Amino acid sequence: MDNHIHLINLYDYYGELLTEKQQEYFEEYYFNNLSLAEISENENVSRNAVHKQLKESANKLEFYEEKLELLKKSKQIQELIKTLDQKTQEQIKELI
Repeated sequence: MDNHIHLINLYDYYGELLTEKQQEYFEEYYFNNLSLAEISENENVSRNAVHKQLKESANKLEFYEEKLELLKKSKQIQELIKTLDQKTQEQIKELI
């Protein structure tokens, strides 16, 4: 389950960089909780084709994070915000 959450978080940052089909399969699988068989039936493709696209999507998302570190930096910023006084926290949260 942790890997699912991690991939969903990465998708929030980098999802637009995936192909349209990869986005569609990813959303069906991770957000709508459809099985590989259900997605393959809906899309008229093999279950293996769906699996391959999901695997490739996950690899791309991990690659983008490895290079850009947007999720990592966001978590670091959130931790820094927690150390600030309440008023400053609220001001920063409005900006981001």
